[in-house]
Amino acid sequence: MSTNLVNYLQERLNQGNATASNNVTNWSGTCYFTPLLGAFLADAYLGRYWTIASFSTIYVFGMILLILSASLPGIKPSCDSSGCHPTSIQTATVFIALYMIALGTGGIKPCVSSFGADQFDENDETERKKKSSFFNWFYFSINIGALISSSVLVWIQMNVGWGWGFGIPAVAMAIAIVFFFAGSRLYRLQKPGGSPLTRIFQVIVASFRKLNANVEADKSRLYETADEESSIKGSRKLDHTDKLKFFDKASVKTISDCVKGSPNPWRLCTVTQVEELKSIVSLLPVWASGIIFSTVFGQMSTMFVLQGNTMDQHIGSHFKIPSASLSLFDTLSFIFWAPVYDRLIVPYARKFTGHERGFTQLQRMGIGLVISIFAMITAGVLEVIRLNIVQKNNYYDLEYIPMSIFWQVPQYFLIGCAEVFYVIGQVEFFYDQAPDAMRSLCSALALTTVALGNYLSTLLVTIVIKVTTSNGKLGWIPDNLNRGHLDYFYWLLAFLSMLNFFLYLWIAKWYTYKKVIIGYPQ
Repeated sequence: MSTNLVNYLQERLNQGNATASNNVTNWSGTCYFTPLLGAFLADAYLGRYWTIASFSTIYVFGMILLILSASLPGIKPSCDSSGCHPTSIQTATVFIALYMIALGTGGIKPCVSSFGADQFDENDETERKKKSSFFNWFYFSINIGALISSSVLVWIQMNVGWGWGFGIPAVAMAIAIVFFFAGSRLYRLQKPGGSPLTRIFQVIVASFRKLNANVEADKSRLYETADEESSIKGSRKLDHTDKLKFFDKASVKTISDCVKGSPNPWRLCTVTQVEELKSIVSLLPVWASGIIFSTVFGQMSTMFVLQGNTMDQHIGSHFKIPSASLSLFDTLSFIFWAPVYDRLIVPYARKFTGHERGFTQLQRMGIGLVISIFAMITAGVLEVIRLNIVQKNNYYDLEYIPMSIFWQVPQYFLIGCAEVFYVIGQVEFFYDQAPDAMRSLCSALALTTVALGNYLSTLLVTIVIKVTTSNGKLGWIPDNLNRGHLDYFYWLLAFLSMLNFFLYLWIAKWYTYKKVIIGYPQ
């Protein structure tokens, strides 16, 4: 939906470059924040299966409303030779539809990849290896869909009509739901483990209640259930770790911990429950490193599209490729690199590292961060060349300059490569390092980096416009990019990405992977 949205907002809702760009990043950000709600419901009450099923329905209704807003007379904006003239109600209808889609996304995004990975037994060596491969092929399939959306659908939207352009993915979504339900009898379903947030707050409260308690050197005396399985439904026991020792106080047994013979969960927590909180806290620095990466990734649906609008989009004398369709090269890059990584790079790297996955998840993510830096440098260099052509030939007021849009391909290709390393590595990392009963929540936590990355992009654009347009200047990102300096914005993102990478190296150096006591969660 986001591939060509910036052009829809410009064309049908009559919005300028900065406004349309910010509306896309704000909406995209929300699409990656609502997963926190869906993940909470999945882990605590509904389970991943029913969360996916119910939120998919909301998604389809949002799609139907969007189709109506683009095709039904009275709801769609009236357009003439001077442009489109949307009313406030028509604009509101579009955004209600979009944010219904954002809400529906909240139950799908954090659960589908985790639900797929749940089908593999982590205690079986063969299945554990296949689970790692699953994440590669899962995102491979997603990008096949993205390939169609960035090529066929964008062309339909720009040349046939927005109603058809929105209608086709709505039908595709309905078909996807049918496929999902068709496999119901085959699925392994993990039981919801109760509210993960409640368990987190119980550990925090219990720790502060026992500020003066001494944690004994013999860790075996910390409280844990005697059963082989964890007291948390759907979760294996976690081994005690020496990090964040303050929270161990919650597992120190005292006389006042029991009420009527049973432990008060707000005074005494199991070691596994304490380690759940430690795992979440340990993930946060790694999580934060993904925000800048997501800001870079978000430029494909905003600044890259606007940059492409200023270039020659013609192939031959008759066919014109929409600028938003260039994102198909990001998809093609992903489709190329995903199997190459899985079938060639991993076996080759395994010979040198001895690691069953070739690289650790953190190493894989770090490689992706480096590639994203080069993607922004490439985009910046292209914009410098483009502006030089504008200045030398006085092309300031041309709709597009005589420079092929295909010069944008390298920056899209690099971002696709960065995705294979960083995004898949991030999803796999958060799934593996999350406590069993918090996997949807941690998958949602990973997705919030995309939300914050989009919001950060909005903030950066807003600040850049405010600062660079002072004293009557046009600024870096005016409506006529030929008179601006979009390259400066790309240099800013490249610099922030480089700082982020060096911080990530320090974070990865000190991270310790979780320890699980063997036993499959029931």
